[in-house]
Amino acid sequence: MVLQGGKRLRPAMCHWGFVASGGREPDRGYQDLVRVAAALETLHIFGLIHDDIMDRADTRRGQPTAHVRATRLHREAGGDGSAELFGASIAILLGDLAHAEADRLADGLPETLRRMWYELTIELIAGQRTDLTGAAAHRRDLDHAITIARLKSGSYTVERPLQLGAEAAGATSDARASLANYGQRVGAVFALRDDYLGIWGDPATTGKPAGDDLRNGKATTVLGLAGSALKGAAAEALARVGTHAATEEDIPLLQEALTESGVRDRVEGMIREGVDSAVAALNPAHLEAEGIRGLAAMAERIAWRDR
Repeated sequence: MVLQGGKRLRPAMCHWGFVASGGREPDRGYQDLVRVAAALETLHIFGLIHDDIMDRADTRRGQPTAHVRATRLHREAGGDGSAELFGASIAILLGDLAHAEADRLADGLPETLRRMWYELTIELIAGQRTDLTGAAAHRRDLDHAITIARLKSGSYTVERPLQLGAEAAGATSDARASLANYGQRVGAVFALRDDYLGIWGDPATTGKPAGDDLRNGKATTVLGLAGSALKGAAAEALARVGTHAATEEDIPLLQEALTESGVRDRVEGMIREGVDSAVAALNPAHLEAEGIRGLAAMAERIAWRDR
């Protein structure tokens, strides 16, 4: 899964947090940066594998997901018992292995970085738990969607990696505050773009079926906005997604209705505003110019990525 590609956003954010805070390759903290960046990417594999099981996803990065591959191998070999249970069980163990390897990398870090690492992993798990319990309660409200986005996406992808990179560089308190301000905004942008791609993304690029988030009724900011924007047949379809009553016809109907109602434009506007405010939060009095340039480019990359 590591070799299949991926965006490497978490290691990149960690790197730019380090550079913006004055860190350089010859510095003592550089090896800590490399170690924690590798741990972040390995932890991400854990999250993807387990997330795919929970979402019953068939593809990831254009390839069959781990549990789908293991299920297929069981069937081809004529194995005993349930092929689906075997596939899910093997994938759970694979995810556990990735988590163990990530922790092994993090174990060699200084105490402060290890404490931040622990907080990041707890937030990731708490965010997934909140996603699951919210789905079971059929929650679609905007506040719930924002909470999930902050825990599952924003903190784990942007805020914590930035914090880890800054800590490795020995950042000043003013630099940390500026990076935290930026990180909160770009974290929200990341989640918004994720939501956008989950509904309107091109499957050939995202590696996932079109409208997958709608099909699963995921609690996203888009669905939170849709609750008050859709009427008639579209509102009825919105109520069905994520339940046994949903149909495949509901997906294109909702994609079109969300565009026509202005929700799609509103989300794109929120993304643009988020990027602009994030870049404005990068204080040149406290951060290195090279790091500011890198972080500004990262904000644009995250905001308008196509996968």
